[in-house]
Amino acid sequence: MLPPGAINEGPPVTPRPSATVLLIRGSDPWELLLMQRPGGSDFAPGAYVFPGGTVHADDMGWGDEIRMAATRELFEEVGILLARRGRRFARDSECDRVRAIIQSEKSFDEALRELRLEPALDRLVLFARWVTPAQLRRRYDARFFLAHLPPGQIVRPQDGEVMDWLWIAPESALTNPDITLVYATRAVLESVAGDKNETKLFSRARRLKEVPIVEPTMVQTESGWEIQRD
Repeated sequence: MLPPGAINEGPPVTPRPSATVLLIRGSDPWELLLMQRPGGSDFAPGAYVFPGGTVHADDMGWGDEIRMAATRELFEEVGILLARRGRRFARDSECDRVRAIIQSEKSFDEALRELRLEPALDRLVLFARWVTPAQLRRRYDARFFLAHLPPGQIVRPQDGEVMDWLWIAPESALTNPDITLVYATRAVLESVAGDKNETKLFSRARRLKEVPIVEPTMVQTESGWEIQRD
């Protein structure tokens, strides 16, 4: 059910650029990370979603602000750092150092530069793009990326933004009655549930020459507003 005031009665608002990460661990079978939003959050309260958020000004300095937003949000929300120094990926100790620098009121961008870490934007594989229905007040132009869990790192969720988190197979998330999913999260999970092997999943995503934009519409029915796809 939509919260009060969710429907926009005026001209459509411009969607905010955003990025979301399906973080994968394991191979055959594989699992992905879902996190639960707090009950009072602005977006999807109480629902299980993938880590992600909107583009910030600090994301502009690395050549791809969408992938940089995905990298930053993944770290800010669940503590996973897609970054490297030379050919070596950041480990958990470097995650702690980045976190300490941010706590001293510096930005994620400043922390990376101070530690001479480079975001591993090439490890984010785009495979889906969803735009929030035009009828809603809060709209996002969301890119969905696949990424592997870096070796030597563990999930450290951010207090206040993440109420719960779990590693789970897509088909289990889709059938678990205790897991609330928003429309787009469910649809994306359905799109990857058939790939039992992680290598085949990433290969299928990399073969996409163009990622289609999915923009559902809202239709008012007797039981309320419903989302429909063409």
